[in-house]
Amino acid sequence: MTISDAKIQFLEYVEIEKGRSPLTSRNYDHYLTTFFEQMNIKNPSDITESVIRQFRIQLNRAPGAKTKGQGGNTMKKTTQNYYMIALRSFLKYMKKINVQTVSPDVIELAKVGARDLDLISKDELDRLLKAPDISKAKSDEAIIKVLRDKALLELFFSTGLRLAELCSLNRDLDLSRDEFSIRGKGDKVRVVFLSPEAKENLRAYLKARKDMEEAMFVNIARNKIAARLTPRSIERIVKEYAIKAGISKKVTPHVLRHSFATDLLSNGADIRSVQMMLGHANIATTQVYTHVTDAQLREVHKKFHSKR
Repeated sequence: MTISDAKIQFLEYVEIEKGRSPLTSRNYDHYLTTFFEQMNIKNPSDITESVIRQFRIQLNRAPGAKTKGQGGNTMKKTTQNYYMIALRSFLKYMKKINVQTVSPDVIELAKVGARDLDLISKDELDRLLKAPDISKAKSDEAIIKVLRDKALLELFFSTGLRLAELCSLNRDLDLSRDEFSIRGKGDKVRVVFLSPEAKENLRAYLKARKDMEEAMFVNIARNKIAARLTPRSIERIVKEYAIKAGISKKVTPHVLRHSFATDLLSNGADIRSVQMMLGHANIATTQVYTHVTDAQLREVHKKFHSKR
């Protein structure tokens, strides 16, 4: 089996049998193709521990965005790990179908520092949610746009939806209920919950809509056919209201997802429940948010320790 045939078979397995998204498949294709071409791999048996080590050295010396603590414009450790994760998955598949190559166990991921979260304060969040101001809207289109934007921001914070998940919503959402199902990463379905504020603002926005487009969030413009908002458009909307709210930090839909998670944890939610609501496959992904409980732990320590 040539390495090209093996790669095609592996990518089909990833997308069809493992249920990964086409984007994941494309990323794996890029990482593996880079490895095969740079290391002149012709057959799976050409992959050895020595070859993998040489490739890791090349990655570590490759140019990339300047990263704090790495002393230069080199590829970030997290990016290097993406190549290794793709290669390890490929090797596991080769082992599964009994093709002779190196064991996937020889690959260890580079240690990376704790991830810094882009967060906004509670006060900044409150200002952001209040930023869409209908009193300044002068036309019907402007009023609907403000209602849309208010509903969009409230829904992000209420549900913790990913950007792509919010984009995929249709207007037939049952607002008589406090929850709905969403199909997220890996084609997995989870339940998310609507706050009273999110429901109220969604109802007001949908009531004002005059178009027949099935999408929940659409562009609002005079003499234009309504069409589903793109992820880029929603990012611009969030940025626009962050500026209006006087927030100097970069605010994105993912920052609102962070705010959703940290708000739950700081108010006593357990990590497993937050994991389920965010749709994380691995709890280690959710544990990046547990720093928000540090202040609470400090208060517990002061209250209950050294009561001698």
